[in-house]
Amino acid sequence: MFDTMTMTKVVGGLCGTLLIYLLGGWAAEIIYHGGGGHGDGQQAYVIEVESEDTAEEVVEVVDFAVVMASASAADGEGVWRNCRSCHALEPGVNGVGPSLHGVVGRNVASVDGFNYSGALVEVADVWTPDNLNGFLEDPKGWAPGTAMGYNGLRSVEDRANLIAYLDSIDD
Repeated sequence: MFDTMTMTKVVGGLCGTLLIYLLGGWAAEIIYHGGGGHGDGQQAYVIEVESEDTAEEVVEVVDFAVVMASASAADGEGVWRNCRSCHALEPGVNGVGPSLHGVVGRNVASVDGFNYSGALVEVADVWTPDNLNGFLEDPKGWAPGTAMGYNGLRSVEDRANLIAYLDSIDD
């Protein structure tokens, strides 16, 4: 039925057809788009439209005390996954970061045996829920120069839940 020479001709014909289609597409691209990328030239005309900048972006400020009052320590345990790789909850056990056992209400930079960067002491004295909230939201923005390499928790509810969880583990 088919021998080797016939199969070679069929495969060669299919490859040749594919090559012609590719070359045709390449030629059409050059003809219709001028060979350059999109937006290489200047725009021929500009339609000016009056914009209404009267609508300002409204940023809703949430009182952290209200969010903290409804925080769930059980939900905070799930958020703790983000911290577990660098911190420990056992007293006196330091990892990349200091032990977080008893952190809520503790003096800043007070864990023995941990080398702090010094930027935290300049910002706060005690880890209050408000200070922890600010630090957890944006560590490098709240304490410029801190060695903590975490980008922060964007959700205020997650921060409140995590603080509630950390507060619940130390009696």
